[in-house]
Amino acid sequence: MEIEGWSQTLTAGPLLLIAAAAIAVLLVLIIKFRVHAFLALIIISALTAFSTGIPTGEVVPLLLNGFGNTLASVALLVGLGAMLGRLLETSGGVQVLADKLIGVFGEKRAPLALGVASLLFGFPIFFDAGLVVMLPVVFSVARRLGGSVLTYALPAVGAFSVMHVFVPPHPGPVTAATFFDANVGYIILVGLVCAIPAWYLSSYLFGKIVGRKINLPVPTILGEAENVKNPPSVGLVIMLLLLPMLLIFLNTGLGTLAESGAVSEDTAGQGWFELLRAIGETPIALTITLIIAALTIGKVRSMSGSAIEKTFESALGPVCSVILITGAGGMFGGVLRTSGIGDAMENVLSGLGIPVILAGFIIAAVMRVAQGSATVALTTAAGLVAPAVLAGDYNAMQLAAMVVAVAAGSVVLSHVNDSGFWLVGRFLEMDVKTTFKTWTVLETIIGVVGFAIAAAIFGLAGAA
Repeated sequence: MEIEGWSQTLTAGPLLLIAAAAIAVLLVLIIKFRVHAFLALIIISALTAFSTGIPTGEVVPLLLNGFGNTLASVALLVGLGAMLGRLLETSGGVQVLADKLIGVFGEKRAPLALGVASLLFGFPIFFDAGLVVMLPVVFSVARRLGGSVLTYALPAVGAFSVMHVFVPPHPGPVTAATFFDANVGYIILVGLVCAIPAWYLSSYLFGKIVGRKINLPVPTILGEAENVKNPPSVGLVIMLLLLPMLLIFLNTGLGTLAESGAVSEDTAGQGWFELLRAIGETPIALTITLIIAALTIGKVRSMSGSAIEKTFESALGPVCSVILITGAGGMFGGVLRTSGIGDAMENVLSGLGIPVILAGFIIAAVMRVAQGSATVALTTAAGLVAPAVLAGDYNAMQLAAMVVAVAAGSVVLSHVNDSGFWLVGRFLEMDVKTTFKTWTVLETIIGVVGFAIAAAIFGLAGAA
């Protein structure tokens, strides 16, 4: 949010000190004094806004803007996803799918099965939407097999993260591609080459290690299924999980075709094309899926409209805390961005005499730590190094590798100013310390491994 008629007068040093102090005080409030995260985030957001010199009359609008913008993208997804998950859970559909996965892959490879399924779902589905659809399946498998839920949840959570960060048609790599004039096809190739090993190390193997060390019980936030008679078939459950993916791909896939020039401007502007893209918008795709799920599962199980309504109602209460805390995290990130801390980071780092691919990674990483949003971090870093990239003589594979390298920097060190930190932590019912030990470490491994592979591809492509 830009504030008309106001510009930041503080230099980089004081701004960075304020940001560091804000994060430190926030952690002390939550961890030591046990202040509720929602309240602590509001307090620190307001204090940070005042401390950085934002006009007093603009502080509350700024807080509301950051909170509202985050809720606009999260609240509908979490609410609709929770309703779909609750319906699948209580109808026995999730248990049926869990039994099938275990039967095909075996009990020992159940975390691998969940991760592979999430990688496939994560290609077109954004992180938030995929998470709320897949978690009921994860929880059901964890209940069935026992042990820490982290063993089963981290492979799935990490899978959605790596696909969202590295692979088009997700917004981060697509945006960076436009800055660098990179080919989307090459980015998909390099992104997958980086994403799969990064997921295996950061989510599957790390999940197994953490699951042995931290015995986290299966959350009840999305409900707990009882043994039910006449559950829906595996085919129906899989169809309901795939449907939002296919619908969302209408939007992301067609959008990518339009941006790459594969579809003419005349075609992209026609009503039927815009309608298909609208149907593929995530809130509409989840709404359509929820309606079809209610009709099909209701028919299979002879559920009345009243019973379905009560099932949906029971899903919304537990996720209210998740939604509010996530919105407050977005509020804090918005304050950090508007206050000029991001610009301060750019000024400090822009003069570093290091290779452009490493500069992009470092700038994206520092921006990620400073203001939370991976997309903002990636966009800022890509815009900053774009002149150097465009001035260089790089081939298509090198440009794709640079896009992925900058994307890798944008995912590291997720912490309290990142809405995803709170989303994952609250859905898995982890405290802040445990979220740092699991989610933050997972995201950092993804970034480091992804950058290392991207840098290797960059070097090999240049030598070829």
